[in-house]
Amino acid sequence: MLVEAEIWTIARTDQGNAVLVRPIGSESAVPIFIGQLEAQSILIGLGNVPMPRPLTHDLFITFFSMLGAELQRIEITALKEGTFYAQIILSKTNGEELIIDARPSDSIGIAVRAKCPVYIDESVVDEAGISVSAVTTGNEEVASNPYEQEKRRLEEELNRAVEVENYEEAAKIRDKLQRLSETFPQGNEEAE
Repeated sequence: MLVEAEIWTIARTDQGNAVLVRPIGSESAVPIFIGQLEAQSILIGLGNVPMPRPLTHDLFITFFSMLGAELQRIEITALKEGTFYAQIILSKTNGEELIIDARPSDSIGIAVRAKCPVYIDESVVDEAGISVSAVTTGNEEVASNPYEQEKRRLEEELNRAVEVENYEEAAKIRDKLQRLSETFPQGNEEAE
């Protein structure tokens, strides 16, 4: 099921740049690693920085408008083998809905300029979300390795659950640790 989200921040980590997508009201954020140019474009859109010439994401918005399509929302729909997938949802003047497969970074770059809603699938949040407490936003940086921090946090929770003999909870945490290590063996990438 899709939930509404916000583009929480762009962060630098020792693994590269990440855009953090946070479901509204959630204590989790999903880091999606992106390239430097994509990060700059998203930051330009977030900051409403005027550019002397249109950038690629501005150009797409112009195309949509000139072709009579209205940007409805973007959706981050899946995470498969460490690759994120997204869609851009448009509507034509006749009411027809158009769905365009896109990289999350391009979808987000367009969304921040058009101020359209962002949605993320709950299964993506469950699989890749990290606790917002693991993220340091003072300098717009994520702690040196958010996955290691999340792993440590889950290991601590696992130890506490075992100490109080709550084995059902311990099994859930163990499974989440396993998914975390399978999902991010060397960081993650978005669909190219």
